[in-house]
Amino acid sequence: MKTYNNLYGKIISFENLVLAWEKARKGKTKKNYVIEFEKNLNENLLDLHYELKNKIYIPKSLETFVLRDPKTRVISKSHFRDRIVHHAICNVIDPIFDKTFIYDSCANRIGKGNLFALERFKLYKRKITKNLRKEAYCLKADIKHYFQEVNHEILIRILERKISDVDVVFLIKHILRNNSNTLFTDNLIGMPIGNLTSQFFANVYLNELDYFVKHRLKAKYYIRYVDDFVTLHESQKQLEEWKGQIDEFLRNKLKLELHPDKSRIIALSKGIDFVGFRNYYHFRLPRKRNINKMKNKIKEFEKGEIEYDNLMISFQGWQAYVKWSNSYNIRKDILKEIARIKYKKIEVAKNKWD
Repeated sequence: MKTYNNLYGKIISFENLVLAWEKARKGKTKKNYVIEFEKNLNENLLDLHYELKNKIYIPKSLETFVLRDPKTRVISKSHFRDRIVHHAICNVIDPIFDKTFIYDSCANRIGKGNLFALERFKLYKRKITKNLRKEAYCLKADIKHYFQEVNHEILIRILERKISDVDVVFLIKHILRNNSNTLFTDNLIGMPIGNLTSQFFANVYLNELDYFVKHRLKAKYYIRYVDDFVTLHESQKQLEEWKGQIDEFLRNKLKLELHPDKSRIIALSKGIDFVGFRNYYHFRLPRKRNINKMKNKIKEFEKGEIEYDNLMISFQGWQAYVKWSNSYNIRKDILKEIARIKYKKIEVAKNKWD
């Protein structure tokens, strides 16, 4: 297996840090922390380069908050300068690992994503059911507490198969263990949800599972999106057997386990919940929680908690997403409700002036 050395210099080069800064600021140019960093941009990037070059760089403490959308998640937000370092690392090592990923690893990869995963699922569904003429089954699986349970020692061993540059490994340990009280103890677990590096390492870690399923179990129709994956087969019994083997592999090799409530075998005709949609034989519907999320935004607008412009920004993003499904009527109803409330607010304002 080919390994890569002399990567650290590429990661910390000023040119790469500039590229990383450009990526880190994308879509966030009006944020105060970006504006503040860019007041002394050249100096701040030179300071970061100096710290990395002399190996005295220490990430700042993470800002942690709870996000309910409606699923409750703990998100950890890195300081902007640390996000530049994350991009700098991924700029260099992502291409090395991406070429080793299976085609149907769909998350956080250029040219892939939710829509790609949905289209692959649609293709495999047609193939396994002989163009929807027979019944088939799906192992719909989810890994329990994935980001909280990633084992640092195992992850580092996986990374070291391709990266022999000790300085790069040392920097990665710094970032991985930023949310830990002790920096270099063994057997630490967990990655903060929200970091670019966490998203990348999530694919590296579960690439082990992908190879096991594709090459050891010989599963032909398998798709993974982060820790959410599906495997299709005409035999329910075969999927039951694979489910046990996958759970055993995860426990023994990666110190993970399948979620007991979210990992089950379902007939394709009953609809499969995958990457935000309920996928049936002849149509696709958005999840109820995605619809309720938009309805909750409308309630906030009605109560005066958010402005109309902010509501419409949320609606446009939501509409672009649910358009991937058979959602014309619900989109029309949502838009009518927004118009109704807006008109009502205008009438109330008129009556006050009168």
